[in-house]
Amino acid sequence: MPKTSATLADGRELLFFDPAGTAPRTADDQRPLSPTAHLSTIRRDPATGAWVTIAAHRQSRTYHPPADECPLCPTRDGRLTEIPAGDYQVAVLENRFPSLAMRSAVELGDSETPLRAERSGTGRCEVVCFTAEHGSSFADLTPDQARLVLDAWTDRTAALAELPGVEQVFCFENRGAEIGVTLAHPHGQIYAFPFTTPRTARMIEQAGVHRAATGRNLFEDLLAAERAEGTRVVLAGEHWTAFVPFAARWPYEVHVYPHRRVPDLTRLSEAERAEFPGIYLELLRRFDRIFGPDQPPTPYIAGWHQAPAHRGDELALHIEMFTIRRTAGKLKYLAGVESGMDAFVNDVAPEDAAARLREVAT
Repeated sequence: MPKTSATLADGRELLFFDPAGTAPRTADDQRPLSPTAHLSTIRRDPATGAWVTIAAHRQSRTYHPPADECPLCPTRDGRLTEIPAGDYQVAVLENRFPSLAMRSAVELGDSETPLRAERSGTGRCEVVCFTAEHGSSFADLTPDQARLVLDAWTDRTAALAELPGVEQVFCFENRGAEIGVTLAHPHGQIYAFPFTTPRTARMIEQAGVHRAATGRNLFEDLLAAERAEGTRVVLAGEHWTAFVPFAARWPYEVHVYPHRRVPDLTRLSEAERAEFPGIYLELLRRFDRIFGPDQPPTPYIAGWHQAPAHRGDELALHIEMFTIRRTAGKLKYLAGVESGMDAFVNDVAPEDAAARLREVAT
C-alpha cells in the first residue's frame, strides 16, 4: 500500500493512501494559511474521574458549506481545498480545528489539586476522507476501496499509539446532519486521546469482573453466546460476526467482532482483513434499507473499539454501529434519563431489530 506524506500550508500533515502499484502522489498547498493556535485542555471531573476536553477555539470551524465549497474535495479548476491534488483514493489529514493537538499553546501552572485537575489537550485529531467523490458514502465504496480505508485505519492506529502521551486511538465515522455532521463529504475521524475514554474504562472493568468470576475473557464468551443463540445475529462470515447486542441502547445497534480476539486493528490477520469489507459494506447497505425505499439515507455513528495503547489486554477489538433514527421520520432523542443519568431506554426490542436487519438483506 503506497503512502505519500505531504505538508499543508499551515504545517499540518497530509497522507495519501493508494492501491498497490500506484505511483507516489505530489501535493503543493498554495493557500495563504498561517499556523493556528491550539488552546484545548483536558479537565478531570472529580465526581466521576472522567476527563472532559475543553476546546473553545473550535467554535469557528467550518459549518455546512455548500457542495461547491467543500474543503474535503480535491483541488480542481483553481479552487483550493484541504486536499491539494486533482484526485485521491483515501486521504488522511490533521484536523484544522482539532479538539486535541500535539502542539498546544496552553501553558498551565502547578496548581493541580484533587478537585481541579487540568492538563494540556495533548493528542491528535485526524480527518479520513474515504473517497474524492463528494456525493458518495462509505456504503457506495467497492470492497477494494473499503479495504484501503481499513488499511489506512490500521496504519494510523499504529502510528498514533506511538505518539508521546497518547493512551487510546479511536477511529470513527459520523454520517448525517441528524448526527451533527457539519461536512457532507464522506469522511470519518480519528482521535488519539491522552486518556482512556470512559466507555472503554467501563468495559475493561467489566472484563476484569468476568475474568475473576469465570476465569475466561468476557468478549470471547459474549461473542460465543450470541453465535450459539443466533437470535440477534445479523450476518456472519468465516472470520466476522455482526449482531445486535442483548442490551442494545439504540433502536438499531450492531456490533461486529472478529472471531479471533485481538486488541486492535494492527493484530488482524490477512484473512480477517480480506473478509471485513464485504461484511461491513453489506451491513451499511442494510442500514440504508431499514426504514423503506422512500426514506433518506440512515444517519449513523460507527466506531472501532480498541484496547488502550498501554493497558487493557482483556478488551477485544470490535466495531459498534448505531443509528438515532427509531422509525421512519422519527429520531431517538436522548432525553432526561439518557442524557442526565446515562440510563438508556430503547424503543425497539433487540431481537426485532436483528430480524429487521436480516429481512433487508440483498
